[in-house]
This record gives sequence, C-alpha cells and structure tokens, in this order.
Amino acid sequence: MENKPRIIPQGTLFPFIVLASCFAWWGLANNMTDPLVKAFTGIYKDMSNFEASLIQFAFYGAYFCLAIPGALINRKFSYKHGVLVGLGIYIVGCFLFYPASQSQSFYFFLLAFYILAGGLTILETAADPYILSMGPAETATQRLNLAQSFNPMGSLLGTFMCQYLILAKLEAFRAEQHGLSLAEVQTRELSIVVVPYISVGVFLLAVWVLIAVMKMPHSAPQVATPDHQLHFMGSVKRLAKNPNYIFAVIAQFFYVGVQISAWTFTVYYIPAQLGIKDSEALKYHTVALVLFAAMRFVCTGLMSYLKPGLLLLFFSLVAILCCLLVIFVGGMVGVVGLIGISACMSLMFPTIFGLGTSGLGQDTKIGGSGLIMAILGGALVPLVQASLVDRWNVSMSYLVPLICFIVIAGYATYAWKYVKESNIAHA
Repeated sequence: MENKPRIIPQGTLFPFIVLASCFAWWGLANNMTDPLVKAFTGIYKDMSNFEASLIQFAFYGAYFCLAIPGALINRKFSYKHGVLVGLGIYIVGCFLFYPASQSQSFYFFLLAFYILAGGLTILETAADPYILSMGPAETATQRLNLAQSFNPMGSLLGTFMCQYLILAKLEAFRAEQHGLSLAEVQTRELSIVVVPYISVGVFLLAVWVLIAVMKMPHSAPQVATPDHQLHFMGSVKRLAKNPNYIFAVIAQFFYVGVQISAWTFTVYYIPAQLGIKDSEALKYHTVALVLFAAMRFVCTGLMSYLKPGLLLLFFSLVAILCCLLVIFVGGMVGVVGLIGISACMSLMFPTIFGLGTSGLGQDTKIGGSGLIMAILGGALVPLVQASLVDRWNVSMSYLVPLICFIVIAGYATYAWKYVKESNIAHA
C-alpha cells in the first residue's frame, strides 16, 4: 500500500513552526485593530462610524497597493527575503504609533496603520505560497490550512490585548477622569492605544532576528533558486485567461471583506443586543475566535476525506443561515449566529487561496499576489457596512456579510465541480 504524502516533510517541522508563527502575527494585528474602529469614535468626538472605518480602509487598502511589490521581491530574490522585508515594515508601522499619538492626528494614525499593513502584505504574500511549496503538492491545501491555524491563535492574543490593554483601560479612564481638558483626555486615551503596538514591535524584532539567522528549507526549485527573469506581463496574461483563478480572486475579495466586517461590527452588535459594555462584548468574540481556531484543525483533518471545494460550499451555506439569524432574530440567538459565522469562516481564506493557485506552476508567485490584493475587500466592504449602520442599524447592516457569503458559495460550487486537488501548485 502506497504511503500517503506527509503534510510536513521530515526535518522541516521547526522551520515550519517558525514560518507559520508569522500567520499569528498578522492575526494579532488584525484583531487588535478591528475593535479600534469604535474606540476611535470615542477618542475623536463627532466622528461618524463611516469616518472611523477609514482605519480599515487604510489597513486593508495597503494589501492592494503592496501585494505586487511583495510578489516581485519573492520572485527576484526568495520567499525568505519577502518574509524579512514584510516583517521589518510591520515593525516600523508599530513604532510609528508613538509619533502618531504625539501629533494627535487621526490621519497620522491612518498612515501608521497603512505602513503596518503594508508590511503584513509583503509578509503574507511570501508566507502563503512558501507554505504551499514546503512539501508534496497533494497536501498543499492541508498544509496551508494547518499553518493558518496559527492565525486565530494570534487573533485571540490580539483580541485579549485590545480587550484588557485598550478598551477596558479606556472605559476605566473615562469613568474616573475629572477636570481634564479635552486635549488632555485625548492625549491620555491615545497613549493607552499606543502601548500595545509598541510592545508588539519590540517582540517582533526578536522574531525577525530568529528568521534572519535560521536556515529555511526549500522543496521546490522555484524556492531554492530566485527567478531573476520576472516575466510579469506573461504571468498576468495567463492568469487573466484562467477562470478558476479569476473566480478565486473575486471570492477572496468578498471573503476578506466579510471577515473584517463581521468582526469589526461585533463590538457594535453584541452590546446593542445584550446591553453590555464594549470590553465585555469581546468576551463573546473570544469564544468566536476559539471556534475559528478549532475549526481550522477540524477542517484540515476533514480534507483528508472530503474535497476542499465541498467543505467550502457547506460552510458558506451554514454562514448564510447564521447571517439570517443575526439580521432577523437578534438577541442571544443572533449573538450565537454571529459566533457561528466565525466558525464557518475558519477554512475559507486558505482554502480559496489553495484552490485558486491550483495548477498555476511558474505563475504561482504572481498569482498569489493577486489573491493577496483581493484583501482590498477588507478595506471596502466595512465601509459599506458602516454606512448601513449610520443609515439603518447594526442588525440590518449584516445584509452585507450575507451577500458576501452568497458569492463565496458560488465559487465553492465551481471549485467543487472543476478544481482537482492534485493540481495544487508547488511554486
């Protein structure tokens, strides 16, 4: 009986863990940032929800702008160079929060978010296809799902830091401050926001050094030998004629949009439904993230028996049902539905990425950047949902995630029928 290919090749476990830890660091940044949309409406008086959502526009807009430069770094040099450049820019973005707080300018904060996320873009553009290439093609989607399991661990840490180091401290300060001017209050509140980001930057400096000195494995010629001939336009032309790839990019746009929207407005929805504080609402969000993390491992195992496209379709349909509970039922049932959305989303990003890069071969590095550019959905979709919150209410705003999951279900149906798992690319 033929042995089944390993998900993680022998001798690469520790480098795999170090590289996969990067998935946690961008999960941490994402989930520290999401609740700050509402927090900034309290720090900057008279700011609308739409204006505060410019944080997400700056953060996820960076993915659209810097994914191609990240891909070019990977193709001209190596995935390791891409990881180090991305992580380094991420660190710089964290440190920029200090001068932003000193200036008290919301637009300086937007710049810091943009630079931080620009680093995440390059980091993710390198790490996703690198993980795919670190072992047999037959287990590439499973391997990426396994690596992505580190992401919700970082998300949990980011949510914990935001809950206890930012939101709870802001609530305590606002309850106790007396006799301070508006400028003094704003200065104190911004300093509360900044400290966790500076701490993350210092920690990631140590991670950067570890990756820089570590010998990283390679299992595909494209990883071992940098491609100094970029052939950018040739890759773009071939990708534009690939219907699976184009549909995957569209699905990824709506997936990232729905993830960021659903999580950003959790701190709006749960307090409104249950009558609790924002920091207390994050306890429910923590439960959602635990389910998100657990389901990553469950789905990785299920892919040994079921096609990734079929699993993606099933969870898309369940997510649609959960959205209907959030919109039309509300209360604790709606909150449970909102938590259920996170469980359904767990497999979506890596599965869409793996299916979308299926069979791309030499075009995988440029193709992967296109799927990272689709993270632009995280910049635009929350703005649409924020406008519905301002116009109607937070419950009805979840019509936006509902539409997103319908699009994802459409791609899942296509992938289930037409994409062969054995064609997942190595590069």
